[in-house]
Amino acid sequence: MKRRWIGLLLAILLLCASQAGALVIKVGSVAPEGSPWDRALKRIALDWQKISGGRVTMKIYSGGIAGDEPDMIRKMRINQIQAAAMTGSGLGKIDPDLLVYQLPFLTENDQELDYLFEKLRPEMESLLEDKGFTFLAVIKSGWLRFFAKEKVTTPEDFRKLKFFVMEGSPEIDQAWKAMGFHIVPLPPNDAFAALQSGMVEVFTASPLTAAAMQWFALAPHMTDINWIPLTAALIISNQTWRRVPAELRPKLKAATQEVLEDLEREIMTVENQAMDIMKENGLVVHEVPPEALQQWKDLVDKGFGIVIGDVISRDLYEEAKQIVSEYRQ
Repeated sequence: MKRRWIGLLLAILLLCASQAGALVIKVGSVAPEGSPWDRALKRIALDWQKISGGRVTMKIYSGGIAGDEPDMIRKMRINQIQAAAMTGSGLGKIDPDLLVYQLPFLTENDQELDYLFEKLRPEMESLLEDKGFTFLAVIKSGWLRFFAKEKVTTPEDFRKLKFFVMEGSPEIDQAWKAMGFHIVPLPPNDAFAALQSGMVEVFTASPLTAAAMQWFALAPHMTDINWIPLTAALIISNQTWRRVPAELRPKLKAATQEVLEDLEREIMTVENQAMDIMKENGLVVHEVPPEALQQWKDLVDKGFGIVIGDVISRDLYEEAKQIVSEYRQ
């Protein structure tokens, strides 16, 4: 009996020691609690705990509790949090070259974007690592389109309206201004009130975002062009990733990518449902004639004259163009 009690006590002590030595990774996310992104992060946390036998655990801070994306980047640098779910725009705050995936019309469909991801990924991983972070997984999350208070199909239509852009990217703002647009930089949380007041009249967002935020109700005209791909990633600080046992890293990365690829498919399904719901509630979708589409592309080329070389490396841009051209051929 005594031996049994001693054995049980040793087992409890070993369990406590194991838990005390577990690596706890705090993960920041601006995704709302219960959203597809939030559910995916919680599934990743469960997978990591299972794969590592409890040696690596995650604590998810959803809904912007850890701050906006620049806040999360700063907090990862000082180890207040160790990982974060980031949009492509957020990654651009770490290094502007990471915005190359999100250049208008560089890619025009999911297949081209997937090919560009595949070819550029080693280079992007190296670039991010130099800045102190590691890619755990990267996915596409739909395409940005224009939503306006009135019909917009040409750049000239667009120039008549006040355009909501997220504040904090002065170089990109300068490109919009050079293209002749009246931009209104604001925090994302101010967008709905600005649409209500008429302070802004057009914005760019994915259909899922426009539905979830109810922005489409105030700007019910959607321009049907794949303007910019919406990308996202889960990243972790290098110092934390190095603390993960080396034999676990490939398994944890593979599990993360699998979950986020499932999320990618879920987002596509939910976005199609969101489009149907918005149409039932007054959304009008406007096709863009070929001649108008060419006007948009010509205008973007003008904007690239400001952004390429100043914000995004010209060599990287040329490489990305060549990769997409290779795919199209």
